[in-house]
Amino acid sequence: MEHLMALQCICCGRQYTPAEVEYTCPACGVRGILEVLYDYKRIAADFSKETLTANPDRSIWRYRPLLPVEPSSPVPSLHVGNSPLYPVDRLRVALGMSRLWVKDDGRNPTASLKDRASAVGIVKALECGAQVVTCASTGNAAASWAGMAASLGLPCTIFVPKTAPQGKLAQLLIFGATVFPVEGTYDDAFALAIQATARFGWYNRNTAYNPYLVEGKKTVALELAEQMNWQVPDVVFVPVGDGCILSGVFKGFVDLLSLGWIERIPTIIGVQSEGSRVLEMAWRTHSPLSFAPSSTVADSIAAGMPANGEMALRDLYRWDGRMVAVPDAEILAAMRLLGEKTGIFAEPAAAASLAGLRAALKRGWVREDQTIVLLVTGNGLKDVGSALSTVTMPNPIAPTLEAVEKALLDQTETRSSSKPTFGSSESVQRP
Repeated sequence: MEHLMALQCICCGRQYTPAEVEYTCPACGVRGILEVLYDYKRIAADFSKETLTANPDRSIWRYRPLLPVEPSSPVPSLHVGNSPLYPVDRLRVALGMSRLWVKDDGRNPTASLKDRASAVGIVKALECGAQVVTCASTGNAAASWAGMAASLGLPCTIFVPKTAPQGKLAQLLIFGATVFPVEGTYDDAFALAIQATARFGWYNRNTAYNPYLVEGKKTVALELAEQMNWQVPDVVFVPVGDGCILSGVFKGFVDLLSLGWIERIPTIIGVQSEGSRVLEMAWRTHSPLSFAPSSTVADSIAAGMPANGEMALRDLYRWDGRMVAVPDAEILAAMRLLGEKTGIFAEPAAAASLAGLRAALKRGWVREDQTIVLLVTGNGLKDVGSALSTVTMPNPIAPTLEAVEKALLDQTETRSSSKPTFGSSESVQRP
């Protein structure tokens, strides 16, 4: 990998070659997250907008010169990337915006953005001859990892909190993974997966612990810039748990800026739930990260101590990003609003980007005339229970037109008597 210069610890600054270290900095331990550094001059010699345009591959592997994998390494057969970027006009009008877009990464193979990281991670596992792969996750990363492993026939062992949504557990079991529901939090499962890695010699995908995951997640930013003809948006809203996706979005734009393909880094606003806001609090108060118990309906962004927190904070400060925390009620309302105005079914964590936009508008952080992109990171079928909590299930009717007419009349009367607001359980009026 001549295009890769080094792996650098974000804590002490020490640099290593990929052959010297597998996960985190030996001197700093688990806190010593490693960042992949590239030789952009070498990359630019063979990689340009023109060569990219000529590449018929529409997956993340079209960006292989910017990924930390060997040029000849085989990749999973599952198609990752090329998720749609929608101009959501009905949502734009509802919010009073001029230019609003939604990038729906729930369209990836296992229905979440995490497939981008898992695809790169599984290639690295193959490169080092792994026989078994593992990770800890609240659900999406685990399902993604298990799916990639299944596509290649690699045994996969997963640690998840016992509270993980049934839809995500179902994916894991269907993919043939060995699943350990942990009596504890995501942070407990994370630590246990690292212990098991050391004991059994498995290859570990844990967020931030594995330095190559940010590189997979950054492809969403590379793809977004290309879809917008290299005219980057003014603001991108990103759901945030551990902070790995946030750093990935920053890294993708930094790569493009370093190559001279874009002129600036957009303002990136990370969104957390008020019930899991460790990164938001550290950013807002300019304080060190400090553990806080996590409790949120948005399980995919629940983290008591964000594993990639140090890198995420560094990126926020370096590139003038921001963080906002929103109540779970706003997240669930955004989930419904997004569905009714765009036809995109997002899980709660993924809909947090829309809730964050609403909060940022109220705070004056963004203007209605700016170009805004909402990153939707996972499909709503991952957590049907949360979706059902935002709606009222209809009563059965008799199989007659008279019953239909009566039900329609009852609905009209109900709507006319209610005045929904964003954030209430009846946040959106139907047409």
